[in-house]
Amino acid sequence: MQTALISNILINFAIGSYADSTAMPPDRAKIIGISRHRLSTDGDGVTTLVAFHGCPLRCRYCLNPQSLGDSDRFKEYTPQSLYDEVRIDELYFIATNGGVTFGGGEPALRPDFIQRFRELCGPSWGLTLETSLNVPQENIEALLPVVDSWIIDIKDMDADIYRQYTGKDNSRVLSNLRLIAEAGRQKDCIIRLPLIPDYNTDTAREVSRKALSALGYSKFDLFTYQIRQH
Repeated sequence: MQTALISNILINFAIGSYADSTAMPPDRAKIIGISRHRLSTDGDGVTTLVAFHGCPLRCRYCLNPQSLGDSDRFKEYTPQSLYDEVRIDELYFIATNGGVTFGGGEPALRPDFIQRFRELCGPSWGLTLETSLNVPQENIEALLPVVDSWIIDIKDMDADIYRQYTGKDNSRVLSNLRLIAEAGRQKDCIIRLPLIPDYNTDTAREVSRKALSALGYSKFDLFTYQIRQH
């Protein structure tokens, strides 16, 4: 029997206790973790990963179920307080063309927060967004002018595979992929195309890659989810 690295028991517990932190005011956000001095793992140069609480998906092999659980145990930030905490590494960011990577959870649920953060850090920091794109189109429209690079985890382009794995519809993902393409920003995107045991196949992944290539996307991260054998 195969199970995810994070067990479905933990995921179900997290979902059951989920408190929607995205209902907070736009100048507040719960952060589940801040990881400094990351090198070429989620953006150019030295980066700091800031992981937001809250996600619209319920992926079967979720690696961050804490982003779905009760938000009360996580620290609340304003854009100013987050900037004050991460600016300690500003010299590294500027020297290496690095900056801050927003992950989660789903950071694209907090466009106002990220816009305000960009105003504080200015143009010298790189801002990267790790996102599923399963958010309203207006969120992506607001983020396009302030985010430098995008790491997009689409799971699979097939609607049925996507729904079985995430529990959600992928129509917003497809719409936002087209929006980014129409803005001519494909070169700023890395598309993650996972092979998900029990959900998709190499053939399905190749179909996804070809569909994305037709939209002008050319940077792909192909990998396989690692799961435990019981």
